[in-house]
Amino acid sequence: MRGAVIHAPGDVRFETLPDPEILKPTDAIIRTAVTCVCGSDLWPWRGLDVTGEAHPMGHEYVGFVEEVGSEVTAVKPGQFVVGSFATSDNTCANCRSGFPSNCLNREFMSTCQAEYVRIPNAQGTLVATDGIPGEELWPGLLAVSDVMGTGWWAADAAQVTPGSTAVVVGDGAVGLCAVIAAKELGAERIIAMSRHASRQELAREFGATDIVTERGEEGVARIKEMTGGIGADAVLECVGTAEAMRQALHAARPGGSVGFVGVPHDVAVDGQELFFSHVGLRGGPAPVRRYLPDLIERVLSGRIDPGKVFDLTLPLEQVAEGYRAMDERRAVKVLLKP
Repeated sequence: MRGAVIHAPGDVRFETLPDPEILKPTDAIIRTAVTCVCGSDLWPWRGLDVTGEAHPMGHEYVGFVEEVGSEVTAVKPGQFVVGSFATSDNTCANCRSGFPSNCLNREFMSTCQAEYVRIPNAQGTLVATDGIPGEELWPGLLAVSDVMGTGWWAADAAQVTPGSTAVVVGDGAVGLCAVIAAKELGAERIIAMSRHASRQELAREFGATDIVTERGEEGVARIKEMTGGIGADAVLECVGTAEAMRQALHAARPGGSVGFVGVPHDVAVDGQELFFSHVGLRGGPAPVRRYLPDLIERVLSGRIDPGKVFDLTLPLEQVAEGYRAMDERRAVKVLLKP
């Protein structure tokens, strides 16, 4: 098969790779329907995460089951499936507590920008749809496997409730999906922090009621001005930088909550400041598997359309151009077709 391999910062190649095989009785092999480039893939592309030896890339996927291990009964060959970037058995104590992304047998997906993918823990990770969804729904379902599930976790962790005011820090695909989640969870006011006109437009389409272009402490001051000097009930941090985290923590009201889902880079939280702020803080890798059945249904019913975050579609063989387009902000998120 063929797939994406990163060799060094700025160097992603489309290469011939060994076909995946069933290695454990809990594995499945899928043929990729569509895959994509994630904002977190840009960390190694930009040299901010160490690449090390050349290795495959990609953790978002939907596809058709080709083969299953002897212990996999939840899905069967021919079915269309959606899974999570973090695989889980869905039976351990952490899974039962609602945190499958911290499964005791967790494995993170890392080979999905390819024609075929081995899915560990397939029994607990994969969810099959009823029949084969129309291709127009594939982008939305692909978004559910990560960015929509992660945006939902941001809203859930920040405790967005009906009638609340939510602030979304970050206008990438996760941030835009977090706007969808905040609306679905009933936020009355959704303030998207964005400096890019096309992303602002999509944020409004997804449910944002206000746009704030300022960043850092200027952005915080603007949020305070808009909320009577108090701050927001819920802040959804969807970037992962130190500036974004500070902005999120300072924009929340006393008693408010911050959900942080951007993979942290050089982020440090002042414990004393957090203590006296009365702001709650929760985050981590999104428990996507917990949300999959609900989010799949919302996409299939047309209630939400997170697939709109894909604003550039390329053949999988042009994956390197996908990385460049997102790095240069020519695209919010790139869809790749094998």
